[in-house]
Amino acid sequence: MELPADNFILLSVINTALRDGYSSFAELCEEEGIDGEEIESRLNAAGYFYDKSQNAFK
Repeated sequence: MELPADNFILLSVINTALRDGYSSFAELCEEEGIDGEEIESRLNAAGYFYDKSQNAFK
């Protein structure tokens, strides 16, 4: 998966992937071979944090 440079588009891409095909953020990262720490860092800096109970960044 190629990650968008814009953090708000990244948010949309990640949340859509989580909603449509993955039961957790860890599963998404593992299956897609992406750096979860980088994604979390970028989204946290934009004010979004992973909510495990909703399986989405809010």
